[in-house]
Amino acid sequence: MSNWKDALPSAAFDYIKGRKLDEVECIIADLPGVARGKAVPAAKFEKQSEFFLPNSIFFQTLTGSWGEAAGPEGWIEPDMVLKPDMSTATAAPWTGDWTLQVIHDAFGRDGVTPIPMAPRNVLKRVVDLYHQKGWTPVVAPEMEFFLVARNLDPAQAITPMMGRSGRPAAARQAYSMSAVDEYGPVIDDIYDFAEAQGFEIDGITQEGGAGQVEINLQHGDPIKLADEVFYFKRLIREAALKHDCFATFMAKPIQDEPGSAMHIHHSILDSEGNNIFTGPQGGETDAFFHFIAGLQSHLPSVIALLAPYVNSYRRYVKDHAAPINLSWARDNRTTGIRIPISDPAARRVENRLAGMDCNPYLGIAASLACGYLGLIEEERPDKQYRGDAYDGDEDIPGEFRVALDLFDEAHKMHDVLGPEFARVYSIVKRMEYSEFLQVISPWEREHLLLNV
Repeated sequence: MSNWKDALPSAAFDYIKGRKLDEVECIIADLPGVARGKAVPAAKFEKQSEFFLPNSIFFQTLTGSWGEAAGPEGWIEPDMVLKPDMSTATAAPWTGDWTLQVIHDAFGRDGVTPIPMAPRNVLKRVVDLYHQKGWTPVVAPEMEFFLVARNLDPAQAITPMMGRSGRPAAARQAYSMSAVDEYGPVIDDIYDFAEAQGFEIDGITQEGGAGQVEINLQHGDPIKLADEVFYFKRLIREAALKHDCFATFMAKPIQDEPGSAMHIHHSILDSEGNNIFTGPQGGETDAFFHFIAGLQSHLPSVIALLAPYVNSYRRYVKDHAAPINLSWARDNRTTGIRIPISDPAARRVENRLAGMDCNPYLGIAASLACGYLGLIEEERPDKQYRGDAYDGDEDIPGEFRVALDLFDEAHKMHDVLGPEFARVYSIVKRMEYSEFLQVISPWEREHLLLNV
């Protein structure tokens, strides 16, 4: 990797210019989206073209247990070959020394065959299917999260962070600039970290929950945007810790408050760079409706990826800023599928179902996979919903186990995402669900201990 620093993205190059680079973090996202890897001295990174981790990192639950998903070889934990994607090199500006992060891709022992369980590889697989049809998918994710008081005891409820005024962050203050000012120092560091990492923020707003913030990103390549969300989760957490609070991406961290979503906007370009959702005269095309229909038909089968934990289903509550069905409409935030106001060239489809707790690679891959199947099968959507979609029927799985059952039955979807990924994901997530069932909640102790 001689002269590797000369090929760094401009922001990373500028960050270390004139300084002694100390360390490089070689990272990869596991199934939950946690960064796994190794930190190595910069001098060692310069000499290596790859490193190794056992494939078992993709069999691990969020709690640290292991799903029995090793396959026919048995539990031998063979090494994967991890190769750096230098286009992802970025600063780690919160560290005490000069450090870069680099996302790696996972390959088999031959160094060529992609590991099918790796979330970034799953997204690449879906994007490649679009490319084979002459299409280029474009996405724009929106990230919602809460800034909360430090919580060191899981038995205690999560509470809003203390603002500059000395009062806890207030709820029901959507779009309030004063509310954002309450935690302005955290927001300032988020901006500073993002600038150091070369990320462009399209906007930051106060959401409806107490201490709930939304960050919008510029539209672009799905893999690049998933990388950015992966990085953003870490930088936001680090910014919060600097100011004695936590940032949480739980789908529903605070009782009676709205949940946090990762809305995904989609458009598709043809080989000439034209939006296939818009016709020559500016009208809506068949492809536009096929994509919507794909979301309506196939989203139920991937809710287990968009809402990957038991807590995720607490977000889908009527009249609490999250969808309860798969209706679609223009400029209507009560529907699961929304068509925002835009000029014809920017026509896009917004999927409002994904929670911020999902792995960004898997959430974007699943959403694109649904639209892809709709395009390929030339499906037609239901009629546009008129009015408040909370008055409609609920057709989103109400719990994680049901969502996993739907995922297991979705063989067309497995072909798009990868059958081996689907097999491993189901095993690991069922293990997590089993672990959850062993935990007795405060509600159960309060109401069942002496009353049943």
